[in-house]
Amino acid sequence: MKGKRVLVAGGAGFIGSHLCRRLLRDGADVVCVDSLITGRAENVRDLDRGFAFVQRDVSDRVEVDGRFDVVFNLASPASPIDYAAHPLETLRVCSAGTLNLLEFARRAGAVCVLASTSEVYGDPETHPQVETYWGHVNPVGPRSPYDEGKRFSEAAAMAYDRLDLATVRIARIFNTYGPGMRSGDGRMIPTFISQALTGEPLTVYGDGSQTRSLCFVTDMVEGLIALSRAPRPGPYNIGNPDERTVLDVAKLILEFTRSKSRIEFKPLPQDDPRRRCPDISRAKQDLRWTPRVPLREGLAATIESCRK
Repeated sequence: MKGKRVLVAGGAGFIGSHLCRRLLRDGADVVCVDSLITGRAENVRDLDRGFAFVQRDVSDRVEVDGRFDVVFNLASPASPIDYAAHPLETLRVCSAGTLNLLEFARRAGAVCVLASTSEVYGDPETHPQVETYWGHVNPVGPRSPYDEGKRFSEAAAMAYDRLDLATVRIARIFNTYGPGMRSGDGRMIPTFISQALTGEPLTVYGDGSQTRSLCFVTDMVEGLIALSRAPRPGPYNIGNPDERTVLDVAKLILEFTRSKSRIEFKPLPQDDPRRRCPDISRAKQDLRWTPRVPLREGLAATIESCRK
C-alpha cells in the first residue's frame, strides 16, 4: 500500500483503527472518516504523519478532496448492543452510507472494499458457511437492522460492479477480537474478559454449545488489505475456521485470567446463531490469505491489553 491514498470509513472503530495503523506502517496516506456514534476518537488520537481524521456521518455525505486509490467501508455499528441501541442509524449507514461511499469511489476511480458480515447468513442451515449460501435471516427480528442492512450493502455494491460504475470487493467478516475492543460493547470476548477481570459471573447464553469462529484482528486486517487486490468482487469469507463453543471460550478465558468468577447461564437471545464457521477456500485461493494467530496466543494478547 506504499504511496497509496486510502479512505477508511469507520476508521475510529475497533477493526478500522487497526486497519489505519497497518496502512500507515505500509507507507499509505490515510484519511479516517467516522461519525463517532460507536467509534472512539482515542483509538486514532496518536496517529499523525500521513493521517487525517474527519468527523462526519457518511450517511449524509462524503466530501474529501483529492485522489484516492482504495476506499474501505467499515462504517456501521457492529455489536448487538450497538445496533440495538441505534437501529435507524445502522440501517441508514448500511444503505445511504454505502451508496455515498460507492459513489465517492466511482468519482475517485478507487477500489471500494465493503466490510459486510457473517450475519448475512443469519442462523445458518449450512455448515460451514460458504459464500454461495444465501442465508437464513429473520427480516423483522431484533438483529434485522444489521443483518438486512448488510445484505442491502452487498446488493448495492454488486449493482455498482455489474453496471461497471466502480470496482468493488466484498468481505464477509466473521467474529473478530483483539486489543482495543470496548469492554461494554456486548461482544463475547471483551464481555468475558471484563467479567473475569472484575470478578463478575461470565454470562453464557443458552447452554453454551453454540459455536463461534474467532479471528485475531491483525489477521483480519491482512485479509482486508489482500481483498483490495482480489481478482473478483467476491464475496469472500474473511475469518478463522477454528470453531469453538461459547462455553469452551468462557472456560479458556477463566484459565488465562486465573479468575474465580463463576459461569452464569441465561436464556438464549432471539435469532442467536447456533453455529458459525467460515469456509475460507475462496480467500485462500484468490487472496493467498489464511489466518495465522492461534486462539490461545490472541487471547493472551487481548487479556494483557485489557489488564493495562
